[in-house]
Amino acid sequence: MAAHRVLHAFRSWRGGRRLPVARAGAGVVGALLVVFGVAGLLSGGVDGFAGTRGVTVAGLGTNGLLGAVCLCAGLVLLMGAALGGGDSGRAVATLDLVAGTAFLVSGFGALALVGTDLNVLAFRTSNVVACFAVGAFLVACGSHGRAPRRGRHPRRGR
Repeated sequence: MAAHRVLHAFRSWRGGRRLPVARAGAGVVGALLVVFGVAGLLSGGVDGFAGTRGVTVAGLGTNGLLGAVCLCAGLVLLMGAALGGGDSGRAVATLDLVAGTAFLVSGFGALALVGTDLNVLAFRTSNVVACFAVGAFLVACGSHGRAPRRGRHPRRGR
């Protein structure tokens, strides 16, 4: 009962708008990717910029190339979270859905490349699990931003 009152007070304070879940998800994941990307770039890698062995940073395998890719993806997500996309947040929700799907696809690709000479991003099994977790989280955040509001049927209009 008390949680309902707090949520109602927060909604009325925010003008009745829903919580910006898509923006928060993009911001959190973007910040983590930027930190991991910078750490990957600074670590250098054992066998070069795109070496297959890489080094371990925060339990995940990385090299310079994966660091650069994570840094770019993190900056895109942070820019999307900062710019917002208006009151509805549809642009950020779309960004979350696209980025989450890309993480899920890259997780399957990394799963196929782990342990081969084609693994130029130095993926390990822990990277695959992290790709799936981040992808599922971003898809969930993006889906929340697209959910219809309670009490409005999509076929009946307003």
